[in-house]
Amino acid sequence: MQSSCSLQPLLPSSGPIRLGPPADVVALSVIALAYTEIVSVVALLVAITLFGVVLAMRRTRVSNGVPYFIVGSGVWLATLASGVHATIAGVAVGVLATAYPPRRDDLQQAGAIWLLFREEPTADYARTASRTMAVTISPNERLQHLFHPWTSYVIVPLFALANAGVELNSEALQRAASSPITIGILAGLVLGKIAGITGAAWLATRRRFGGLPLVVQWPHMVGVATVSGIGFTVSLLIADITFGGAELEEAKLGIFAASVIAALLAWIAFRVIGRLPQRMRFAGEGRIAPPLEELAEAVDPEIDHLRGPVDAPVTLVEYGDFECPYWGRAESVLRELVRNIGNDLTFVFRHLPLVDVHERAQLAAEAGEAASAQDHFWEMHDMLMDHQTALSEEDVFRYAGDLGLDMEEFAKDIHERRHAARVERDVVSAGESGAVGTPTFFVNGRRHQGALDLKSLTAAVNSVLAESARSARSQPWQ
Repeated sequence: MQSSCSLQPLLPSSGPIRLGPPADVVALSVIALAYTEIVSVVALLVAITLFGVVLAMRRTRVSNGVPYFIVGSGVWLATLASGVHATIAGVAVGVLATAYPPRRDDLQQAGAIWLLFREEPTADYARTASRTMAVTISPNERLQHLFHPWTSYVIVPLFALANAGVELNSEALQRAASSPITIGILAGLVLGKIAGITGAAWLATRRRFGGLPLVVQWPHMVGVATVSGIGFTVSLLIADITFGGAELEEAKLGIFAASVIAALLAWIAFRVIGRLPQRMRFAGEGRIAPPLEELAEAVDPEIDHLRGPVDAPVTLVEYGDFECPYWGRAESVLRELVRNIGNDLTFVFRHLPLVDVHERAQLAAEAGEAASAQDHFWEMHDMLMDHQTALSEEDVFRYAGDLGLDMEEFAKDIHERRHAARVERDVVSAGESGAVGTPTFFVNGRRHQGALDLKSLTAAVNSVLAESARSARSQPWQ
């Protein structure tokens, strides 16, 4: 697990939540619209009005879940009464549960309130701190933390069991084997998904149709299309709405059979892909779109602090806080990584002093910049890192003296805060890049989400190196 200095360790940990793939949202919307016969305009207007109330609560940042539950239930009931399938209400309300990284301002406010509670642990401060910390996390993650065990292990299985009541006997299997419904569902899910997804991707990459880039290599595209043939909850829901009696039983058997066959074919497909020669396995590599970069501020050798060659194929950017203990532990890993990778890696350090939790971090960052003005940034960087628990003004002046800096100039830099704007530049770029804790790493502009041990970081760097090498081989003219 990745550790970092921020307010996040004080909050309940939770992973990301997803409403489902876009295809599910589209399918549910089709259900709602295509299977509606009679519409009550009055009830539909009530549903729309209540949905507007949900939007207003979201805009005013109402964080308590009870009002959303009450109004959301009203949206669902009004939609049901209108004749429109109520799944559209669930989709509409669910789409509002957005996900986003914690905002730095919100974290600072939560930290200030937590410190008030730490100094005066009253019930009032406890309630305020709890609510303030909760709203720093996106609605998506809060719902994940609140509902995840129930939705994954109770609600979805109950839905599947309630809609999958199929009596398996020889007569039902014989009837399904010759049923156009069963055969059609099998062909649609197993063969149709492979042909549809792969074919649509192929057409989209043709110049005549826009010449869009790929997102994965062609063999992997086929594998993903094969996996997509596993249809379950939404397929059962559509079958339940469309068919009845014996036809429904045949449809359900088709869905189950398609899911089993698609899963088996997907397993075989990826096993085969893994054994293909490298040239075939990475077919289409040259047409893959460049990855989206999350690093908002591009590396500037004239401003940023670099270790290693400027033009290395891999650039590792770190946002660090000199007082953060997690950053200190990661630093030894970084030093070994830089030694192991050598000239293939450019390491960039940027400041992210968490002043709300580390009172000396800002001073240390400005001391680093003051040393940089005298061409001794990395010496001061290493000195501050090695003495994380001693970062008072007296300490940083002593380190400056040990490094042989011009003490008069250093003192002016510190007391007049000449380099505060330089540190703030890094802080702003961190916020724009979604970095709220330290250390946070970006490998060639992409945020590193794994652990901060040597094995994980080395794997991330080597992956980018291999990607660069394959790209170079596929485009020899460059």
